[in-house]
Amino acid sequence: MTLWGLGNIILVVVVVPVLVALLSRVLGALERIRGAADDALAGGVALIGELDTTPELLATTDRTISDVANGAVRYAGSVAKLLG
Repeated sequence: MTLWGLGNIILVVVVVPVLVALLSRVLGALERIRGAADDALAGGVALIGELDTTPELLATTDRTISDVANGAVRYAGSVAKLLG
């Protein structure tokens, strides 16, 4: 029975504090992850409000691309006449 008692003392004195320390580190990391996830969620929610104007911005971009393309075609036509 003394071996059982010695094993129990080692378990209580050595193993349990190590497990408690490891659990504390894991829970600390979990809290940091939770905080980062909350920040990401708040940023995502704020970003959603900025996306309301996206269709208008895309339409403006399409018009600009069309204007640039027309100018490039006119320029290329003029260069083609000069060169050839």
